[in-house]
Amino acid sequence: MRDAIRNALEHAAELTRKDRLVDALSVGEAAINQATDSERPEIKQWLADHANDFTGQGN
Repeated sequence: MRDAIRNALEHAAELTRKDRLVDALSVGEAAINQATDSERPEIKQWLADHANDFTGQGN
């Protein structure tokens, strides 16, 4: 996965934790839309591995 996509997903997680859900969705969706077909499985795995980053749980 490209660094720009990972950074956008991390930013979306931060926005989610700050209750800026519309902004988070916009950032995350844009990142996913830029992904190539070969990057999508890695993004899916990253999201599964980092679910707590979005909820703030486990910190």
